Amino acid sequence: MRAAIPTALSLALLAALLGGCRGDDAPASPDAAAPAAPEAAAPAAPAPAAAPGAGNGHCPADPGRAPSGDLVAARIAAADGDGAGGLYEGPVWTGDALYFSDFRFSDGFPSKIRRLTADGRLETAIEASGSNGLALGQDGALVAATHDRKELSRYDLVDGARMRIVGEYQGQPFNSPNDLVVGDDGTIWFTDPDFQRAAAPGGQEKTRVYRVGGDGVATVVDDSIANPNGIALSPDGNTLYVAGGGEQGVLRAYPIADGQAGPGRDLVSTVVPDGLAVDCLGNIYLTEHTQRRVRVISPQGEQLATIAVDANVTNAAFGGPQRRTLYLTGAGAVWSIELDVAGLPY
Repeated sequence: MRAAIPTALSLALLAALLGGCRGDDAPASPDAAAPAAPEAAAPAAPAPAAAPGAGNGHCPADPGRAPSGDLVAARIAAADGDGAGGLYEGPVWTGDALYFSDFRFSDGFPSKIRRLTADGRLETAIEASGSNGLALGQDGALVAATHDRKELSRYDLVDGARMRIVGEYQGQPFNSPNDLVVGDDGTIWFTDPDFQRAAAPGGQEKTRVYRVGGDGVATVVDDSIANPNGIALSPDGNTLYVAGGGEQGVLRAYPIADGQAGPGRDLVSTVVPDGLAVDCLGNIYLTEHTQRRVRVISPQGEQLATIAVDANVTNAAFGGPQRRTLYLTGAGAVWSIELDVAGLPY
């Protein structure tokens, strides 16, 4: 149940990655609907007296109010791409820009990391990244779930340098690391479905959810979800959320104690679940890929709102100056919607 021990350099890098989150998917159909008009931030139920994210160093004392009702996110025109040939994935906000993976459905699933600046410019940050989900370390580097080498990688945003964090379990490569989240203690939690398994030789006999601690060793959290996909943490870091299962999927919650995840419980059923985001009230933003929507789910499993888009959707991340803008990625598109609640940076 142990992976090969990484190099001393990899362990040092892992110890420095105390930060942020996100992404994945199977080929999507072409999407050509006209851009949707943005809606105003939704009225919502009152925020709880003691917000779960308050005082954790990531969330404001008054995080705001959760969305409610049926909302629509607006396309960002500068990011429009080829939805028939690939997917945008793994969004994460840092500085004044949104970073996300742009991968193709061609042989090897080639991928690059793109940067969408606050003033609307789309740039390439890292060529040939092989990445899907992205997270942010406190050292300013990106932590990436990379299918090209079947590993977790660290990318320096200054010079693009790449370092391996972990790439094996029981001496064998992972399938196609997909989405990840980094806790405040430096623990990395990630999903390993088989969507891009063909990108490189080797793989695992099962699709799993893994944990990587400070020793750089991968251990299994859950191997009972077919193709686990999106992954996120609650504001207090005491609950891990994983979405997966395909057509008839599930959003599962795992209690975390002493840095370890306990048995999961199914929170809600879902259709073709993909990536996740979490706001500072603890609500989960669950993307449903082919349903072209986000469902906002309370920690108790109550549906609070839906956010519609006009193409297949893959993932979600909070960004902007106050992290009250929800960004969504999908089939050649990035959408945004302003909300009255702050979101987590991971």
